Amino acid sequence: MQHPSTLDASTLARLRQLAAHFATRAPAHDRSGDIATENLAELHHAGLLGLSVPVAHGGRGAPLRDLVTVVATLAGGDPSTALIVAMQYLQHAAIAAAATWPEDLRRRVGESAVREGALLNALRVEPDLGTPSRGGRPATRLRREEGQWRLDGTKIYSTGSTALRWGLAWVSTEEDPFRTGQVLVDMRAPGIRIEATWHQMGMRATGSNTVIFDNVTVPDDAIVDLRPPDAWKDGDSFTARWHAILVAALYDAVARSGRDWLVSFLHERVPCALGQPLATLPRFEILMGEIDSLLMSNAAVLSHALSREEDGTLDLADANLAKYVMTENAIRATERAIAAIGNPGLSQDNPLERHYRNVLCGRIHTPQSDTALMLSGRKALNERLKGA
Repeated sequence: MQHPSTLDASTLARLRQLAAHFATRAPAHDRSGDIATENLAELHHAGLLGLSVPVAHGGRGAPLRDLVTVVATLAGGDPSTALIVAMQYLQHAAIAAAATWPEDLRRRVGESAVREGALLNALRVEPDLGTPSRGGRPATRLRREEGQWRLDGTKIYSTGSTALRWGLAWVSTEEDPFRTGQVLVDMRAPGIRIEATWHQMGMRATGSNTVIFDNVTVPDDAIVDLRPPDAWKDGDSFTARWHAILVAALYDAVARSGRDWLVSFLHERVPCALGQPLATLPRFEILMGEIDSLLMSNAAVLSHALSREEDGTLDLADANLAKYVMTENAIRATERAIAAIGNPGLSQDNPLERHYRNVLCGRIHTPQSDTALMLSGRKALNERLKGA
């Protein structure tokens, strides 16, 4: 069942204004690699950072469809800002759905997002472990010492890093037998330092740096969810599904920005030998048809996935496949644009090369293509066996 939208006409109008304004800042933040904290402050002022926080804690309790609308709109202006916001939405939605969170802590974190614009993200990836979605014991360790919990370890690719108020760290305990799970860390706590290690080609203003925990004290009520490793085998399908859809919508929006710039370029570029815009040539009409066919497919996949999430029939295999299809289509659409116009497409004087660098990053988000395709293929083969 589709839930009523929490986005009224004035909110949507303000959202579009903000995205357009963020687009004017995006080139400078791409060059510097700095998080656009002014964008985040304006989103807080507009009441958009607490969108997925439950109504009981001051938020709007927005459904996935609304979160997709906001993230995609923002990504059309500045996808780095949009990714930080997407992770904020995802983690607050996961907290709202979780049964393990202490109510006082749930309320404190939610209210801080609404009242202060406090940002939250999960800190999961490690130098040796890689992404926990592929298994393994985290090297970030939680130990009990002198009646207190202490945290040590390193997390890489920590989106939002210096802008975060809260970090949900994936840890293992120094117990026998050990447990794994999440602890909430106040990112202002002593013993936390951030190293500027994010030197990627695209999504440069996400601040996805390295976070180091050195003997950090973690309060007892911040030990959110620790379990024996086997208890995590089924994973969190809710969070994984929403993550796949939000990421897919974000990178689709990046490709659409590239597409829109290309349309303007083809109308404005008038070669002397031709005497009329490139947009009048049949080969560019065909090109735009190819690009729009890819993006139309994305729109259909996204609409289908959202409808199935709303009626409770979207499983993780299909959510992952939607992410795979949409990100690959977005990359292909942007590649076609660059290939067709040559040097102007790769010039830093034009935004298309930045859109291309950004859209390529869609592939590295969980789930990667091999995981998405394997899970979908396994589902298809198992369905055949069940029907035999």
